Amino acid sequence: MSDCAALVITDAATTADPLVDAADDLIARLGLRPWGKVAASVYETGRLVAVAPWLDGHHQRISFLVRSQRPDGAWGPPEGYALVPTLSATDALLAVLSDGRSGTQLLAPVARGLRALVDTLLRMDARTLPDTPALDLIVPALVDTINGRLAGLERGVADRLARAPLPLPAGLNRDRLRAVRSAVAAGAVLPPKLAHFYEILDAAPSDAGPTLTVVGASPAATAAWLSVAGPAAGPAAYAFLRALISDGGGPVPCPAPITVFERAWVLSGLHRAGFTIDPPASVLQSLTAATTGQGIATGEGLPTDADTTAVSLDALARLGRPADPASLWAYETADGFCTWPGEDGFSVTTNAHVLNAFGQHVSRQPDADARCHRAVDRLSAVLTGRQRVDGAWQDRWHASPYYATACCVLALADFGRGAAAAEAVDRAAGWVLNSQRPDGSWGRWDGTVEETAYALQVLLTVPTTVPRVDDAVARGHAYLHGSAAREHPPLWYGKELYCPILIVRATVLAACRMAGVHASGVDRSVVDCGYQSTKTAT
Repeated sequence: MSDCAALVITDAATTADPLVDAADDLIARLGLRPWGKVAASVYETGRLVAVAPWLDGHHQRISFLVRSQRPDGAWGPPEGYALVPTLSATDALLAVLSDGRSGTQLLAPVARGLRALVDTLLRMDARTLPDTPALDLIVPALVDTINGRLAGLERGVADRLARAPLPLPAGLNRDRLRAVRSAVAAGAVLPPKLAHFYEILDAAPSDAGPTLTVVGASPAATAAWLSVAGPAAGPAAYAFLRALISDGGGPVPCPAPITVFERAWVLSGLHRAGFTIDPPASVLQSLTAATTGQGIATGEGLPTDADTTAVSLDALARLGRPADPASLWAYETADGFCTWPGEDGFSVTTNAHVLNAFGQHVSRQPDADARCHRAVDRLSAVLTGRQRVDGAWQDRWHASPYYATACCVLALADFGRGAAAAEAVDRAAGWVLNSQRPDGSWGRWDGTVEETAYALQVLLTVPTTVPRVDDAVARGHAYLHGSAAREHPPLWYGKELYCPILIVRATVLAACRMAGVHASGVDRSVVDCGYQSTKTAT
């Protein structure tokens, strides 16, 4: 069944609604696959090839890397986003080449990878590289590892890969990597968020033991620990890795697990779009930790964060289980709300989601603590103040401005206060209208189903009867129908860009639902409030 399906105007009591069926199926998958569904990661798969060749699926992972190499020799998305996956894949294939058992069949892809690194990717200035997590640790670590492998090659092979040592991009150095590794060697306890990168820190997790399931929500970090400690030292982690490998046919995703992140985004997004949903009790229960302490984490092995906590609170409120958002106060800063304490940067989407959580609370409890009301006022100002001149927003957790713009528009349209909030929403809709592609799609690099869904949500959130909006929505909706089978490119920030597949599918279903309701002339306010309970034809 496609993510977006045409519906027939007939008796809802006797005719199935493909969109509702698709949403029900998606929600059922949340309970059946607790670690979540994330597309295979070049970076993470490359690390398993390099550090854990003893794991099942080794040859399948090598094949995945070879076939996913781009014609220009790089791996991954456009621009500087290709640097980290290209370093990882090149190093991985070089490691296989170095062990002398693969013959020379990997010489060509390794040579192309090195050429892409030297000719383009490593020539970039560090200031122009994307702000993906720990790039300043991963890049120097992998550059050093590749240089070490090149220096150790047999002469006959080395002559065919003759290269000077790989340089670091201008403006990037090894200082932070050395400092972190020195701290590890001295026995320092590292911040929990660094567990996600243990594979390049020469570190063992502080909670290592037989009951540990995963290190830092990262197959690579988990495999690096088990490669040193042995599978017997972590039977639960070994079993988890084998399950991921079996599920993906060899390649592995990252991050994993994304249990709460996936469930919160899917449930919140579908319910807001008007789907009547009844998630399994276990799925709802998994979100309730957001109501206590400092909230909840994306998945096991990661620290708690304001983003996942806020969306979980929003989902619970929409599904009839509202809770006090007090857990979010731990993340309040002078600038707004951080994703986690000590965050290097600022996220507008985290703040938009926090606005949703506080907005839900005060709308249900007008006599709520004055601090909550002040938070709504403050976040309305924070988001409008961060809007770009062209009307869009850009964020550090997603490569596309359409995601950030949709997050901010939905929050401001529902809970924003003041004339500036309304004006910001209108300006955002203008930007979306003016950036639609001739084929009806939207996208940063090319038109994509995911970004088109975000753009439609923006347009369908702004009350208007302008014919141009109706035309743009119709063309965007038609694009979704005609492109539902396309693969979703990775756009979400991790060690490299990744794709949380079920979250993207839910986003597309939500946009299709909203666009279909718009086309059928149903009262928009019924859909936007999230309480639409009858099937609506489109």
